Amino acid sequence: MASDASIPPATSSLRANRSPRQIVVFPAPVLLQRARTVERIDEFIRELVADMVRVMREEEGAGIAAPQVGESLRLFVVQARPATEERPAEPLGVYVNPSLAMVEGGVEPFEEGCLSLPEIRADIRRPPKVTIAATDLEGIAFTRTDDGMLARIWQHEFDHLEGTLILDRMTPMDKLASRKKVKLLREAYDDETKATRR
Repeated sequence: MASDASIPPATSSLRANRSPRQIVVFPAPVLLQRARTVERIDEFIRELVADMVRVMREEEGAGIAAPQVGESLRLFVVQARPATEERPAEPLGVYVNPSLAMVEGGVEPFEEGCLSLPEIRADIRRPPKVTIAATDLEGIAFTRTDDGMLARIWQHEFDHLEGTLILDRMTPMDKLASRKKVKLLREAYDDETKATRR
């Protein structure tokens, strides 16, 4: 897994004439489709990861997936975490073409939010223990298991790669409670889309 030191600054000439990447908000189509496999780790992917880390930190997120910055690729990053009494420090994680190799335990509820669904939160039921297999930014395959918050973050970000949002995992009651906010997001997206076509 890559550390901060291996993430280059997002100054690549690949995006010299483009706007900086930012959070893509529901219901943008890129959030609702299955992302494509990363075929190779090249300058584009490294620059994308750097942008993702920047956006994640600006938005104070726990993790972010490539579709959330407009790229339909199977890649996500997870924020570093300081050590606690229960767990050692967690370095910045980069997960390329991840798969959930094993999911264990009965589902447990925990409140989640999403950078692509601002101001929407709900209890999402997920298994507590997960084994993930992925490749890091150096192209090295790895497998990890966690039974805490990291496992939940992995599942949340992996869902993004499948085109699944917390809206899809909410209870009917939570969907009803979020209906007004979802409607406002749809209206804002429609208005922005119409404005860019003028």
